[in-house]
Amino acid sequence: MKEKIEALLAEIDSLACKSENEIEEARVRLLGKKGEITKLFEEFRTVAPELKKEFGQKLNALKNAAAAKIESMKDSLEEGGAVSASFDLTKPGDDFPLGSRHPVSIVREEIVEIFRKFGYDVAEGPEIEDDWHVFEALNFPPEHPARDMQDTFFISSSANSILLRTHTSSVQVRAMEKMPLPIRIVCPGRVFRNEAISARAHCIFHQVEGLYIDENVTFADLKQAILLFVREMFGADASIRLRPSYFPFTEPSAEVDVSCNICHGKGCNICKGTGWLEIMGCGMVDPNVLEASGIDSRKYSGFAFGMGIERIAMLKWQVKDLRNYFENDLRFLKEFETSI
Repeated sequence: MKEKIEALLAEIDSLACKSENEIEEARVRLLGKKGEITKLFEEFRTVAPELKKEFGQKLNALKNAAAAKIESMKDSLEEGGAVSASFDLTKPGDDFPLGSRHPVSIVREEIVEIFRKFGYDVAEGPEIEDDWHVFEALNFPPEHPARDMQDTFFISSSANSILLRTHTSSVQVRAMEKMPLPIRIVCPGRVFRNEAISARAHCIFHQVEGLYIDENVTFADLKQAILLFVREMFGADASIRLRPSYFPFTEPSAEVDVSCNICHGKGCNICKGTGWLEIMGCGMVDPNVLEASGIDSRKYSGFAFGMGIERIAMLKWQVKDLRNYFENDLRFLKEFETSI
């Protein structure tokens, strides 16, 4: 019996099965009701009493070794350690659905790439800003409503207040302070305003603002830059109109409308029957803003513009509820899977 036990231990140690069927056959041959180890336990009954302790221990060790080997081979198969001979390698693999880019990210990248083609660099800045870069350097008077608590998220109200930026114009100020002239940049980023959340407004949104400063820059240059952008974004047939407006940091200032890409100017519920959709504000940089950043307004001039990324995305895909961009609803986001 001793030789049989040692022979089976050696066989178990070298056992290597490559499929579930082979493992099951080995289990039945060793541990089944008529298996070799089972037969040894039956033979154990005839062993002399003084040898039962020795052979009993060896038989138990043999049985445990066989069971452990069987489990080890099963685990190896489950972990991919061996390929089952019955496995069909021609079967299609599991379908792992790909994610999609967020619509705000898609539009932001598209806007930035359009202006890159026009020679604009990308500039970014901090979301937590001071009063100088958000308001003071941009010609906001002390009594301007934007400085009120009901419009701006203030972090501290010290002499130079710390706040969450309300626009990416603060990046333009930093660029004018540090960059050599001429300056031609776009400033994408997230901004914050203390507004009630609704289908048309949110306390968090994203902007892309642009700035061009050089000698002899005119309003005609501004209009042409916006027209080129609009036709790249909305199609070659798109047209624009400029309406007089007011911003503290530009003079003259204008609101820009684009011809409705739904009804093509005929009037629909999206454009409220006007044939036009508002997309951005713009204007010539106020001389006070240039001087605040150390730029000689008698030698240099420039224009600035700014648009909401969510607004452009709403027009591009006819999304009617701004809250969809922030709720991470997979049913909504899956609509943009083809836009990766």
